[in-house]
Amino acid sequence: MSKVKAVIFDIGGVVVKSPLIAIADYEKENGIPHNYINNSITRRGPEGAWQKFERGEMALFPFYDAFGRELSDTVNGNVWYSEYCQQRGLACPTLPRSLRIDGRELFGRMMRKSQEYDPHVLQAIHRIRAAERWRLIALTNNFTKVDAGLDHRSADRYSGVTLQSELEFLGWGEGAVPAQMRALFDDFVDSSEVGMRKPEPGLYLLACKRNNIRPEEAVFLDDLGLNLKAARKLGMETIHVPIGGSPKALKRLEEILKIDLVGEFESIAWTPPKL
Repeated sequence: MSKVKAVIFDIGGVVVKSPLIAIADYEKENGIPHNYINNSITRRGPEGAWQKFERGEMALFPFYDAFGRELSDTVNGNVWYSEYCQQRGLACPTLPRSLRIDGRELFGRMMRKSQEYDPHVLQAIHRIRAAERWRLIALTNNFTKVDAGLDHRSADRYSGVTLQSELEFLGWGEGAVPAQMRALFDDFVDSSEVGMRKPEPGLYLLACKRNNIRPEEAVFLDDLGLNLKAARKLGMETIHVPIGGSPKALKRLEEILKIDLVGEFESIAWTPPKL
C-alpha cells in the first residue's frame, strides 16, 4: 500500500498559469534577454523586495517602487545574468546598459496572467478529493496578507488610484486568493500569512505539521526546480510541472496514487472565479 497521505500543490504555475509567462512576454517586448528579470529576482535573495512581499513584510505600493528599482539595477543584474549564462553554457547576449522597469506594470501583468486555471490540474484535484484517501494541500508563495500601504507618498505617485481600483487592476476583485480557490484544498498554506516562503524548509515542515503528516508521506508538485529540490531534501516525493507540461506531470502522479487523473478529460461544470 502507498505510504502517501497527502498531495501538495503549488498554485502559480501549477493550478493556474505561471506568472513567468508574463515576465517572458515583457522581456521580449522590451528587448531584455530571456530570463534576465527572473534571474534578478532570484539572485536578490531573502532580502529582495519580491521575497519580502511574499512573506508579508512589505505593503503593496512600497513593493512596487522597490521591485522596479531592484529590477532596473543593471550593475548587479548584468553580473548575475553573465554568471547564469556561464553556468548553463549559454552564449551571453548583449546586456542592457540601463533599464527603467515599472514595478507596478510588471507585477500587474504577472497577476493578470495568473488568473486562468489549468483544466487538467483542476480535474485531477476534483478526482483526488472524490477518492477521499489523501489530504489536499496548497503550498504557495502568495500575497493574501499584504496591506496596500497607500500613504500620502504613494498617493502622490499613483494619482487617482484607490485600493479598489488597484485590486481590479491586478485581477484581484475577489482577493488574491478567492474563497472558492481555498475550498479546493483541505489546507491552504500561504507564505504571506505564515512569514515564510519556499524554498525555506520551515514552510514545508509547517505544512506537514498542520496536516499531521511526515514529509515522506507527501507528494509535492511545483513548477520551480529550487522549490522541488528543497522538498526532496526533506523526504518528499516531487513532480516537476513545466509550463504546458501538466498532463505528463499528472501521469506521474497517477502512477504514485494509482487512480485515473487524466483519462477521459472532462469539462469541469463548476467554473471557479479567477485568482
